[in-house]
Amino acid sequence: MTAIRPLVAGNWKMNGLSPSLAELRALKAHVKRKPILSADLMVCPPATLLARASDVLVGSGIALGAQDCHPLRSGAHTGDVSAEMLADCGATAVIVGHSERRIDHGEIDALVNAKARAAHRAGLTAIICVGETEKDRHGGATLAVVGRQLKGSVPQGSEATNTVIAYEPVWAIGTGLTPTAADIAYVHGFVRSELGRLVGEEEARQLRILYGGSVKPANASEILSVEDVNGALVGGASLRADDLYAILSTYCGRTA
Repeated sequence: MTAIRPLVAGNWKMNGLSPSLAELRALKAHVKRKPILSADLMVCPPATLLARASDVLVGSGIALGAQDCHPLRSGAHTGDVSAEMLADCGATAVIVGHSERRIDHGEIDALVNAKARAAHRAGLTAIICVGETEKDRHGGATLAVVGRQLKGSVPQGSEATNTVIAYEPVWAIGTGLTPTAADIAYVHGFVRSELGRLVGEEEARQLRILYGGSVKPANASEILSVEDVNGALVGGASLRADDLYAILSTYCGRTA
């Protein structure tokens, strides 16, 4: 199997105003000074900053992602943003099905599936998020929940070139808590196996599976060394250029 090129993606969530673009400039400077050639880097700022972020990142090699999209190309959907609009702003990827969307907005797997299909339609990579709650975990339902979300959220036509899976245990997001390396390996191995049934064994072997949930410089090396972990979806730490670059630097010297 060809080695999977890792991806470190920063999800700024509902954070960032114009002055925050300075962090992107700092990140760009880090990458220019010492490129990490063995991994990809992406930043997903709020929609209000996408166009300006695209301008800042020109020539940096840092990819631009968005945090959500509407399933349709256009229409009477006040306040929504289509995948085509995101691409028009310079985005190359979009996060769909993040637990905060599933919980705060009641998004179900079928809607996440439709948003992933919209991303593919617009030529964007869909970063599809799955993960269990603390109640699920304590009830022994982690694999059942993650398996159901994968089956319902990953659309036909998903492949390594247009889809990334992010496993984010809900109980670890923003809490400072993280599963053990063994726990992460167990779930990521399960995700890889399930993807084999959904997209075919060959694609599943090449598809990137990210870990997310309180990833920070202090624990990145351990997490990113776990089998079947092909990068990270980083939340709070991605708001600081120094921290996000430190996480990316975990791959310094590794071969892709």
